[in-house]
Amino acid sequence: MNEGPRHSARAIADALRARIREGTLRPGDRLPTQAGLASEFGVERGTVRQALRALQEEGLLAHVSKGSPPRVAEQRRETGEPQPTMVSLAPRLTDAFSSPQVRIDALSLTAQSLMMALGEPVRLIHEGRIRPRSVEVRILLPSRNIDLAFPVSVEHGRAEPAQDPVHDRWLLQRNAQGQVLRHNLRALRTSHGVDVSVTFRALPFTPPVKLYLLNGSEALFAFYRVTRRQEEVDSTTLEMWDTLGAESLLFSHLKASGGRDAAFVGESQNWFDALWETISTELTLS
Repeated sequence: MNEGPRHSARAIADALRARIREGTLRPGDRLPTQAGLASEFGVERGTVRQALRALQEEGLLAHVSKGSPPRVAEQRRETGEPQPTMVSLAPRLTDAFSSPQVRIDALSLTAQSLMMALGEPVRLIHEGRIRPRSVEVRILLPSRNIDLAFPVSVEHGRAEPAQDPVHDRWLLQRNAQGQVLRHNLRALRTSHGVDVSVTFRALPFTPPVKLYLLNGSEALFAFYRVTRRQEEVDSTTLEMWDTLGAESLLFSHLKASGGRDAAFVGESQNWFDALWETISTELTLS
């Protein structure tokens, strides 16, 4: 069969992978039969089998065989292989929210990744599948008044914050994402009686890394990679040096692993606590 690019095994795998990542297909769910998938995508069964095997090799599917439809595999917590933030953060947050007392500390450029990843544990709380009694979230973000290292205009460099459209764009995103995150978590007080605390503080510098600390037992660490990119804002093309935070690889360190991993978790928590208690200041999302 002469397949076009939309009907290749890779395209089918991409489509199914997206459904798993978005939560349309959840861990334990059965996929349609190979015949059903072949009909949906307009291909032969052999092409479907290639796509399913590829997803099985990635650890996303289990029980791939000719006899029965495969299931979506349970998410694995692997510390050896770093993954992009938007792949690995949500399942780790879901694990953290399975604890009766949840504590999340985060240091980042904006709250975008955390806001999006928290959608999964919040959904599971609404479904009654996890039931934390309390949730405490502390977030360190750059101050609105500092001269950011990035994002920054390529042409004009570091302009004064009050005169810089790139800075304005970042500030709007920082505030909007933080407000959505806070609203979604605080809503759990009314809907499920969860004791929720969400606090933001401002840093006097641009963080070159992002850090998530989950219940004091796991540290997720990523480097911000600066790149040149464009964005349309109010019919104006902004050329900027910026980061793609959702694509940053997260390195996981578990306290229970002992040795260097345990030391990394401990020192990361000490570093965060020191920033929170010393040089950070009150942050208002407005």
